Amino acid sequence: MSVPIITVENLSKRYILGHRSRGGTYSYAALRDVIAHETSKLAHKTVDFIRGRQPALGDEVEEFWALNDVSFDVKEGEVVGIIGRNGAGKSTLLKILSRITEPTQGRVVLRGRVASLLEVGTGFHPELTGRENIFLNGAIHGMKRSEIRRKFDEIVAFSEVERFLDTPVKRYSSGMYVRLAFAVAAHLEPEILIVDEVLAVGDVDFQRKCLGKMDDVARREGRTVLFVSHNLGTIADLAKRGILMASGSIIQDGSIADAISLYLSRESSSAIYIAPPEKTAVALPHVKRAEVITSELNGIHEFGKSLEVRFWIKHTKPMSKGCFSFFIVNQFQHSVVQAWALYPEYRYGFEPGETLLICKFPSLKLNIGRYHIRAHLSEPPEMEFYELVDGLCPFEVVRTRDTRLWGWDPAAFVYQEECTWTVESLSSEQPDGRALRRQDAARVGQD
Repeated sequence: MSVPIITVENLSKRYILGHRSRGGTYSYAALRDVIAHETSKLAHKTVDFIRGRQPALGDEVEEFWALNDVSFDVKEGEVVGIIGRNGAGKSTLLKILSRITEPTQGRVVLRGRVASLLEVGTGFHPELTGRENIFLNGAIHGMKRSEIRRKFDEIVAFSEVERFLDTPVKRYSSGMYVRLAFAVAAHLEPEILIVDEVLAVGDVDFQRKCLGKMDDVARREGRTVLFVSHNLGTIADLAKRGILMASGSIIQDGSIADAISLYLSRESSSAIYIAPPEKTAVALPHVKRAEVITSELNGIHEFGKSLEVRFWIKHTKPMSKGCFSFFIVNQFQHSVVQAWALYPEYRYGFEPGETLLICKFPSLKLNIGRYHIRAHLSEPPEMEFYELVDGLCPFEVVRTRDTRLWGWDPAAFVYQEECTWTVESLSSEQPDGRALRRQDAARVGQD
């Protein structure tokens, strides 16, 4: 049995949070209470100083466990996608694996050189030029100067920042930062590549380029990749194994399809989406609410029954030629059905207000499995793009009325259309050698 390249055992990370009490520290307090409070604060700060911890600011102290007893192994050459809500502990885990943060408990064993891309500008000095930072970042990753020189031209070509190579990186845009940082991390031949959501900063073409490079690093070069992203389609394309995290613990560790399905089902108990407050506050047109009307309660839909999808589009700013479309996406992140309401066939949003779009499928024959909605709102091509929202309204398709000997498998197919079979028996023959035919017709689909 091969030794895993990454071993994580009982990993925990604790932070000390300080809170200020309401109404002020000394509101209506006696002198003895003030003295006791200040003495206690001084004692806590002294202990923190002795133990090398940053003192917590505030009147009240709280322990927060960002990671709690996390354990897993990663084999050499595996591509692992780590998903979960904001605050689940994903970035803290990657920082510990990258040796940026020390764990409070547990241990990590890394059997190979690690390159990580966690935040824009990590490992870069703002006063140094792009050229100088390539050598600095390579040295941080344990590369020799000769190795960096050998890879230098490839790094520059991939990053597409050759014109600005001798400019201090403090003058780079966030996209240029990411281009150069990823190029360095990916080309310095690490055994383990760790990438956080930072790739979301780059443009679409460069994101595709980065994903292609990570795919090459993993499949062709056999290196190990740990990848965190909220783009479920990207995770599904790149990784075969998925780790779902929540509240600092691992909830699911298995196939990426199972991890994504569980993540979507945990995020919503019903097939309803309501835009967060920060989105509703902006003036740009957006999906204010979405709802999938399933045949059963709690987002359960019976195969072959009518399905209705509703979208409330808020357009405080009028749209000249509104174009809306959505995909039904399965648990493997494949778009299996598309529907659209495009200008000029459908006209809406010319004046400030709200529009309700309703799409109805009379008999939807999706295979069993978990699905969600991915919606796009824009003007026609080459014009303004308003919004792309993914992971909306998760629902599940079931078949309780249909049975077959070998059961139903979500991975076998995505859609079953109604069709008619003709069965002809050719077993009997007439004296002249012609076959006698017995014809049976069978209608299949929803039987």
